[in-house]
Amino acid sequence: MVDDRLWELIAPLIPPQPPPRGPGGRPRIEDRAALEGILFVLHTGCRWRDLPPALGCGSGHTAWRRLRQWQGAGVWEKLHRAVLEELSEQEILDWSRASIDAVSVRAKKGGELTGPNPTDRGKPGTKYHLLTDAAGLPLHVLASAANVHDSKLFEPLLETNPSVRGRRRRPGRPRRRPEKLHADKGYDYPRCRRYLHRRGIKVRIARRGIEAKTHLGRHRWVVERTISWVLRFKRLGIRYDRTAATLLPLLLLAVTLINFRRLRQVEELRDQV
Repeated sequence: MVDDRLWELIAPLIPPQPPPRGPGGRPRIEDRAALEGILFVLHTGCRWRDLPPALGCGSGHTAWRRLRQWQGAGVWEKLHRAVLEELSEQEILDWSRASIDAVSVRAKKGGELTGPNPTDRGKPGTKYHLLTDAAGLPLHVLASAANVHDSKLFEPLLETNPSVRGRRRRPGRPRRRPEKLHADKGYDYPRCRRYLHRRGIKVRIARRGIEAKTHLGRHRWVVERTISWVLRFKRLGIRYDRTAATLLPLLLLAVTLINFRRLRQVEELRDQV
């Protein structure tokens, strides 16, 4: 499950192993085996305790603990940025326009970043907020309680979007803002429009009571497709993890894998030429 190319990107980002405390004891599980267990849980949605021993990651607790340790060390954020920069180097990222949207999922066990979902009879839920480029590649993702309005995460999503450097042969300032932003009527508020004007981003937000629901669908459908890709990771389609410290790295890893798949497709096609 751990692609060699993916391991090539993440291995330099992982903190060095701590020195052994003394003679005896169990040997430390290899980082690649722990990553294998993390990806297995993300894809299949199984409980951490049910990780198959054949994966070689020891136990589910080992994979879970390594996930949170790497989150504290910033590994997942660095990996996400590294994959985006590889896409930029291959001229795959399209900053000409971006799209933003959100989706709510049920939180079976409640926990942090949950709230009554107004679209699911008030049951506990969590909302994922995504920002994508013109082709639907996820640039950034955040999570909130399901009862938080989409527009509340509008500015935080754009402000914390990672800056991505351009091609190495043409150095310049790292980029983090698109030329245009497409959004549905849930973001039709003066403060959202004022923010885009301040940042020099062209406004493409559907206006309530004026434009039809499908007016911007020609460009905005890509973010809805990306949301469906995120929900295919079964650990995220229905939320079981109670803490944000576990949910957020899994969510960021999911969008990183979506970008990585696109990167591998392009690299394989170029290798065949």
